[in-house]
Amino acid sequence: MKFEHYAINVEEPVAVADWYVAHCEMSIALSIDGPPYMRFLADKTGRVVVELYCNLAAKVPDYKSMDPIEYHLAFAVEDAESEMNRLIEAGASFVVEVNPQEGSRLIMLRDPFGMSLQLCQRVQPFTIKD
Repeated sequence: MKFEHYAINVEEPVAVADWYVAHCEMSIALSIDGPPYMRFLADKTGRVVVELYCNLAAKVPDYKSMDPIEYHLAFAVEDAESEMNRLIEAGASFVVEVNPQEGSRLIMLRDPFGMSLQLCQRVQPFTIKD
């Protein structure tokens, strides 16, 4: 098996997708312009895909009230400080920073829609094998 995508039910999938495309180097791999307004976003490697949609047949989680430890999207970055400042200027808000080992920085933010996103600057980045 190979991972295909991770799906997230949100109130405003088009606006959320537009923000991640504009500010997190994601691109739209596939979109559906009618309900449930699906947007499949690929990271810049094309290896990871996130589906955003609004299906009111299921409860849309209250992401703003969720602890970031409970749910977050994580992005590998080389300079967590500059990425944090750039995303805050784009409407994100700071939540907390955790530094698990010397030289690593894990910064938790909330996007403008309340979902948690994490910036991961690791001394030893994850190694992905095909």
